[in-house]
Amino acid sequence: MTLSRPRRRPLTLRDVSLASGVSEMTVSRVLRNRGDVSAATREKVLNAARALGYVPNKIAGGLASQRVNLVAVVIPSLSNLVFPDVLGGISAELDDTGLQPVIGVTNYGPAREEAVLYDMLSWRPTGVILAGLEHSRASRAMLEGAGVPVVEIMDVDGTPIDTAVGISHDRAGAEMAGQILAAGYRRIGFIGTHMPEDHRARKRLAGFERTLEAAGVPLVAREYYQGGSSLAKGRELTERILAREPELDFLYYSNDLIGAGGLIWARERGIDIPGRLGLAGFNGVDLLDGLPMRLATTDARRLDIGRRAARIVSGKDPRPEGGIVALSPTFLPGDTIRPAKG
Repeated sequence: MTLSRPRRRPLTLRDVSLASGVSEMTVSRVLRNRGDVSAATREKVLNAARALGYVPNKIAGGLASQRVNLVAVVIPSLSNLVFPDVLGGISAELDDTGLQPVIGVTNYGPAREEAVLYDMLSWRPTGVILAGLEHSRASRAMLEGAGVPVVEIMDVDGTPIDTAVGISHDRAGAEMAGQILAAGYRRIGFIGTHMPEDHRARKRLAGFERTLEAAGVPLVAREYYQGGSSLAKGRELTERILAREPELDFLYYSNDLIGAGGLIWARERGIDIPGRLGLAGFNGVDLLDGLPMRLATTDARRLDIGRRAARIVSGKDPRPEGGIVALSPTFLPGDTIRPAKG
């Protein structure tokens, strides 16, 4: 198991002063944008602060050594169906602690994540919960220097800054591939997002393909899209991939929303599901309950992830040994995959 770094003490003006070679008073003037400081000195201080991950303290002087009763929660999207359950779990566990979650949204952008973290950490929250393990160098430096519990959620395939709570997406993809192969499907296609910043989808696909290849079953076709997920996008891409590869007998979608669109499209055309064509998504969102058939999927344990993260940040639970809480992804067969053969 990979080990995370021990939590560091909070950074101070003195650290920036030592790193930049100027006085604490000059550092303070630069960071508060006050006083007459040369451009060269200003650049030296700002570069040192950024490299260290130092964030100025916005709390008034009398409270400057204290923390506020806020937990910074940083997620990539409010429109993604995944995160309401996570936020619900966090809120439920913090409810009796006196701590309040404050939400920041990154829109899946590393630069935006840096800006959100900089603003949130300047108010000295009691802890930080944020999605994913992949961050820019500047974001990592700020989190490592925050001196508070930092819990990265949703993913455990990597080394956390402090603590990670989530599932292995590589394992989730591999297990889905195993279920599909056990059901006898052999001409398999994939539909999902372009993945430069969707690291968890990329890891699922890697585990999925590796398991197929180990069985001598290559992925026959793939179709990618940009932008948000929708039922309409799932319908469009399902039609497109089957027009190009009509012999496909299974489609694996990177999430349930586009999978639901594909299921609706296939049923409208009278395709035998799961006999002629099997379908599966990912996440296990409540949307599936309203479909005419239950889409096969993986429960990503979103509510549990939110709860466990909040318990660690609030001090209800100790930091786990090794810094990782790995929950098990759960396969939900639904109605769109055949039973495993013999």
